[in-house]
Amino acid sequence: MFSTEDTIVAIATPPGRGGLGVIRISGPLAAGIVSRLTSHGGPYTPRYATLTVVHRADATGSLVPIDQAIATFFPAPHSYTGEHVVELSTHGSPVVLHTIVQAAVDAGARLARPGEFTLRAFLNGRIDLPQAEAVIDLIDAVTPRQAAAAFDQLQGTLTRMIGEIDSELFDLMARLEASVDFPEEGYHFVEPGALQAALTRIAARLESLRATGRQGRLIREGRVVAIVGGPNVGKSSLFNALVGTSRAIVTAVPGTTRDLVTETVDIDGLRVTLVDTAGVRDTVDVVEAEGVVRSYGAARIADLIILVRDGTSSDGVPQISGPVLQVGNKSDCPGFVGQPDVLAVSALTGSGLDELRSAIARRVGLVDSVECPHITNIRHLELLDGALTAIQSADRALATAGGAMSEEFVLADLQQARAALEEITGRRTTDDLLQHVFDRFCIGK
Repeated sequence: MFSTEDTIVAIATPPGRGGLGVIRISGPLAAGIVSRLTSHGGPYTPRYATLTVVHRADATGSLVPIDQAIATFFPAPHSYTGEHVVELSTHGSPVVLHTIVQAAVDAGARLARPGEFTLRAFLNGRIDLPQAEAVIDLIDAVTPRQAAAAFDQLQGTLTRMIGEIDSELFDLMARLEASVDFPEEGYHFVEPGALQAALTRIAARLESLRATGRQGRLIREGRVVAIVGGPNVGKSSLFNALVGTSRAIVTAVPGTTRDLVTETVDIDGLRVTLVDTAGVRDTVDVVEAEGVVRSYGAARIADLIILVRDGTSSDGVPQISGPVLQVGNKSDCPGFVGQPDVLAVSALTGSGLDELRSAIARRVGLVDSVECPHITNIRHLELLDGALTAIQSADRALATAGGAMSEEFVLADLQQARAALEEITGRRTTDDLLQHVFDRFCIGK
């Protein structure tokens, strides 16, 4: 999918203007290319920040200065990619950055593809596949919980846990294979009772690891929450209050909101996509009617519906099917009447909003007491399920034998379990899997 023998270059900082911009160059020619592009005049000292001037050659071959830069050389194998890497920190002008990248390409590098630096780190053994996947999760994190879960995997916690289970499986398989290889001796290198105890222990460890998967996916993927209700009950005001800015238009005219307005917010560490919807009512206005249709559509796909009602009015409440959290707005107004099972809030004063945030987190299943989950990725969870199924199959095969162990059947199941665990860590991979993982990355990472 990628060539790993050439030298690649890319801008490592986000698009747009900034105080600093970073250009990363990796590959066998990295140090030589940077030496030709800069005024340093000699090899760079490893891991030492050096002030220099970056230049390019014009049409006549004369050197034209581009910018001052801090150049740092990371020799192989002690770099992010495991190759020679040079990072140039310059001013964050897009013109400057793109000019330097083009100069590097003219000097023998090629433009990196998305995720290519991290792919080289994986292929060179600097990180494993869960750590590579954690890199993009950490970049994409928008809440502290997401960042903590991604960093935990980046530190290799999941890999160590999988490795411990895999080592125990390897030991069992080695002893079972010895029993299969020497059947005439009639000697089992592992007794049925000890094997069954080991399988029970391994299954329990896999179950424990899998138990964090639901919370992990919840934290990683977040949830969609739709704010639904009749006209002028304060849906958009509540939306703005939860977002913390005037994102949706608010007026006293019923039917102001005609389309869906979305915003991503952090609610108790959970990534929540809030959806503000049009007021649900019968209307002859074609545009407003389309907005109502979209409101019902948003409610159907939402993980939670906040059904907003005007606490100062006895008007009817729209009938919405799905997981509903009822909220009575305008608790600051005279005539407000609280009701059981309806959370009282004021979008104007902010009263009750903290309780609403906590209620949203609880209703979508977020558990405050859960420690940092080790499983957050659906790919890992599905493979873990496969490994557990194989272990349970081996346990049943052993029990069916009634103590007269059939090593071949048990061994086949254990091999299947190990294959699933090795696919999690990346010891068994396909090009399609790597393409899928690394295509999610930004260029420069």
